[in-house]
Parts: sequence; structure tokens; C-alpha cells
Amino acid sequence: MIIKKIILENIRSYEKQEVIFPEGSILLSGDIGSGKTSVLLGIEFALFGLQPGQRGASLLKNGADKGKVTLEFDVGNKEVIVERTLKRGKTVSQDYCAITYEGEKKELSVTQIKDKVLEILGYPKEFAKKQNILYKFTVYTPQEEMKQIILEDPENRINTLRNIFGIDKYKRIIENVSILTTKLREEKRSKEGIIENLEQEKNNLLSKEDELESKHYNLVSVEKELFLKTEEYKKIKEEMDSISEKIEERKRLQQEIEKTKIMVSNKKENLSNNEKISSQLKIQIDELSSLNFKEEDIINIEEKIRLLKKEKESLNEENLRISSEISSLTLKNRENEATKEKIKNIEICPTCLQDVGPTYKANVVNRLDSNTSENSYKNKNLNLQKEKITEKIISLNEKIHTLEKELQEIKYLKIKLEDIGEKKERLSELSRNKELIKKDIEMLDNHAESLVGEIFKLNKFENLFELKQKELEEALRQERIAEIKVAELKKEIEVFSRQIEELKEKIQQVEKIKEKLNYITLIESWLSKNFIPLVSLIEKNVMIKLKTEFSKLFERWFSMLVSDVFDVRLEDDFTPIIEYQDYELDYNYLSGGERTAVALAYRLSLNQVVNSLLSKIKTKDIVILDEPTDGFSEQQLDKMRDVLNQLNVKQLIIVSHEQKIESFVDNIVRFKKEHGISKAISESFIK
Repeated sequence: MIIKKIILENIRSYEKQEVIFPEGSILLSGDIGSGKTSVLLGIEFALFGLQPGQRGASLLKNGADKGKVTLEFDVGNKEVIVERTLKRGKTVSQDYCAITYEGEKKELSVTQIKDKVLEILGYPKEFAKKQNILYKFTVYTPQEEMKQIILEDPENRINTLRNIFGIDKYKRIIENVSILTTKLREEKRSKEGIIENLEQEKNNLLSKEDELESKHYNLVSVEKELFLKTEEYKKIKEEMDSISEKIEERKRLQQEIEKTKIMVSNKKENLSNNEKISSQLKIQIDELSSLNFKEEDIINIEEKIRLLKKEKESLNEENLRISSEISSLTLKNRENEATKEKIKNIEICPTCLQDVGPTYKANVVNRLDSNTSENSYKNKNLNLQKEKITEKIISLNEKIHTLEKELQEIKYLKIKLEDIGEKKERLSELSRNKELIKKDIEMLDNHAESLVGEIFKLNKFENLFELKQKELEEALRQERIAEIKVAELKKEIEVFSRQIEELKEKIQQVEKIKEKLNYITLIESWLSKNFIPLVSLIEKNVMIKLKTEFSKLFERWFSMLVSDVFDVRLEDDFTPIIEYQDYELDYNYLSGGERTAVALAYRLSLNQVVNSLLSKIKTKDIVILDEPTDGFSEQQLDKMRDVLNQLNVKQLIIVSHEQKIESFVDNIVRFKKEHGISKAISESFIK
């Protein structure tokens, strides 16, 4: 990883500032409070966002609503650009996040950006939730924090170093295995309780299997008994069916007798009806033979009716003429009355337009009255004529009706006389049928007598049927009893079979549980006696190796910074021990420069050990040192050049206000603050 550029907008004391980071060594120089550390905080914020417990207000410029950090860096010759913004609301929170990698820009959440950065830097996934601890101890750790680690409680320090080295997993493995073995022991106790009655269940299974075999044997015997009962029932049923057929035949014969009796009765009734009809026909023939009928009587009566109707027609025409004349005269009288009314009211003649006098009016009225009187007289005579004609028409109607009735009776008599031949033929036919009916009655009587004889022979089967009915009912009852025995025994066998299967399944499951118990016992024993001691031994050996390498590096770096009068080494808990002429010196009694040398040597040793242990991380090429020479003497500052030369990294960023350091580095970025605003100026160019 090589940092190329950072842009700060409204971050701490910066309004908008771009800082370029070339490869090689770079010194961030300036007075205390000029904004050097703000750049380092901006880099860390761009990479990982706000850390737990870190407030956004500590980064956002006072009075600003929004702030932004843009960091550009290279990883494996691939450019990465990370953008993060802060927004002021009720609190200052992270707002917009984006990352550009391999030319593709993505807007992601805060957590997703951090995970992506860790992935690009090659950090192990388990460090995602460790508050950037790997970055802090391989790239940038403030000097004061390193001093605090040295003074930390040994147990806390060793746990911190476990996290840094990535070997805290051994401790977690042991803790997890301890939890697992506890769970396995609980599982063992639970399964031991389950298999406790296994042998008793097996004995119970054998007992039930013996009892089931006995029931199967009994079932064969009961089924044989059922078969015999069923066969006996079938035999009686067949005999009863045969008897039933005889009884049904007897019933059929009885029905046949009843039908024969009905037929005889019907025949006798037909014979009686025949005799009645024959008697009536003889009487009708005698009556018709005595009638006197002449064909000319019909002709005479029809002629009389025709003449009377013709006369009636003539009278109707005369009556119609008189009625028409009466209507005409009546209409004229009405017109005369209307004219009289008009004359009375007229003053001027509508034709000649002369005055109409009373004399003229009187003459006209008299003439009209005379005409009306004459018409009334004529009407009176005409009405008298009409009444006479009407009386004649009524008389003619009565004569015509009488003649028509007489004509109808004569014609009916003619029809009767014409049917006399048919009646005689019908009488002859009835006589022949009478003889046939008598023969049928005789034949039916003989048939009924023969049926009675057959029924007498079949009467004995009635009592036999009742006896067989009782035998059949008893056989059916015995069959049902046998069926119930078979069903009950089969049900018992089914229940026993199911119980045996359930017991077998249960025993099988318990056997499996027993196998699992043996496996769990083996696993638990192996974990407790082999695995945990092995992991502890591995952890111990790893820590010994790390401590040995760490101690060598620590001694080398410390000897470069401090005179050879001191002997340094590390305890097993990685506590630095400083000895002077075989006397152990307390860290707090060292000078400020000596304490700084201890912290710097510890820091550089830690960096090299971690980078060698975690070979895949991609931050090996960069080291950031914040005030690494605080309290150093002139002699120690001179030795600092050798230390920096031996670091062998592509990019070294040093934050310091010591002017002597300027001669040790390739590039310088100077910081100053004017009117509360920080600015950065490069030696070679200004941004």
C-alpha cells in the first residue's frame, strides 16, 4: 500500500486542503497544533470510518454542516479511491461512502466500505471487528499509545498481542473446545440415561415375540373353526334356498289359482252381459219390425218446408220495405220541425235578401204542418201493415219448426230401420261367443282343480322351512362368534406386531444412541486428553517463537537508539526488561528519551514480527511514525538516521517538529495554522 493523495474538506482545522504523498520518506513538519495529526486521522477515517467510541464531532470542523475526506492510494499497482463524508444533525454521523477500485465506482454502506478496504489490504476477516488493531500496530500507532501498551497490565498486554499476531484463535479454540466438551459431557449423561434400560427392553422384545408366535398358532386353529362354521352355514343356506324355491312355487301356484278364479269370474260376468245385450237386441228388432215407414213422407214434408220458407222470405222483404218507408217519413217530419224553427227566427231571405213577413212565415209553417200530418198518417198505416206481416212470419216459423221436427223423427226412424240387419248379425255373434265362454269357464275350473292338487303336495315345505330357518340362524350365530374370535385375535396380533415393531425401532434408536454415546465418549476423551493439550502446546510454541524473534528485534532496535550500557529483553508476557549492570530498571525511572526509545523499538519490532507472520497483508510497504523522537537527545537524534535507513519500506511518513529530522528524509510537507485554519505546503510544490 502506498498513499498518493488525501483531500480534507471541513475536517478539524482544515477548510479544503490537498496533500500529496510521494514514495520514499516524507516528513510532516510543523508546530504543535498546526494540523499534522489531523492528516493521519483523516487517513484512518477514510480507510475504516469512525471507530467505536469515536465521535464524528472530533473530526468535523466547528460550525460546518458537512465534511469530506478523499483518500487515493495504490495497492499492488491498482489505484483505489475512498470517499467518506460527515453530516451534522442532532449528532455528527457518517453520510455518503464510495470506493473506486479497478476503475469501477461503487456507493456502499459504511460497513461494506470497511469490509472492502480490508479485503483490498489483504487483512484476515477476523480483524474486521477488532477496531483497526492490525493497521494500528503495523502502519500507524501514536507513540503515546505504544508507551501505554508497555505499561499495560501483563495479561491485557498479552491478550492485545494475541489479537495483533492473530493467534488469539488458539485461546478461542481452547475456550470453544472447553464449551464443546462440557456440552459433550451433558450429552453423554443424557444418552446414558436413555440407554439405561436397553437390556430390559431387549428381554421385553423377546417375550413379546414369543407371545406373538403363540397367538399366530391360536389364529390358525380359530380360522379353521371359522372355516367349518362357514361351510356348515353355506350347506344349510343351500338347503333353505331349495326349500324357498318350493315355497315360492307354492305361492306362485296360489297366485295362479287366484288369477284363474278372477278369469272365471270375468268370464261369467261376460256371459251375463252377453245375455243382457242379446235380450235388448231382440226387443229392439221386434220394435223396429213393427214400425210403418214411407219414403214419400220425407219428400212431402221437405216440399212443405220449402214453400213455407219461400213465403217467409217474401214477407221479410215486404217487412223490410215498410220499415224503410217508415224511417224515411219519420226523417222528413224531423226535417219539417227543424225548418219550422229556422223560419221562426229568420228575418231576411238568404236567397233574395228581402224581408220575410209574418204572413209568409205563417204560410210556410202551415204548409210544413200539413206535410207532417200527412206523413204521420201514412206511418200509422204502415205500422199496422208491419204488425200483420210480423204475425204471419211468427206463424210461418212455428209451422216450419213443427215440420222440421217431424222430418227429423222420420229420418231417425229410417236410420233405425237401416240398423236392423246389423243388430240381427250382432245377436248371432253374441250367441256364438256365449258358447265359447262356457267352454273357457269349464277349462279354467279344471285348471284350478289341478293347481289345488299341486299346492297340497307343496304344503309340507312350509314347516320344513321354519325348521331350516332356525338351523340357519344358529349356524349364522356360530359363524359370527368364530369371526369375532378371529377378528379379536388378529387385532391382538396387529397390536402386538405394532408394539414389537415400535420396540424394535426404539431399541434400534437406542442402539444408535449407544453408538453415538461411544463416539461422543471417544471425542470428548480425545478433545480433553489430546486436542486441548496440543493446541496449548502449539500456542505456547508459537508465543515462544514470536517472543524470541520479537526479543531479538527489540534488542537490536533499542541498541541502535541507546548506548550499550543497557541490556534489554522480553519476559514471556512480552514485558520489556531493561537492565543496567545486572540491575533491573523500572520503566518509570528511565529518562524521557529512553522511554521513547523503548516504545519506538517495541513499535518497530512489533511491525516486523506482524508483517513476517501475516505474509499476505498489503501494508508492509508503509510505516507512519508520530513524534518518534519525543525527548531524544542530540546523540539519539543522530542515531535515528540509521534506524530510518534500516526500515526498508517504500513509504515512510514521519510526523515531527524536530528540525534535525528534515535532513533524514526525502520529502517535507510543512504545516502552519493562520487564523485557526491549517495549511500544508510541500518543499517541491504547493497544493
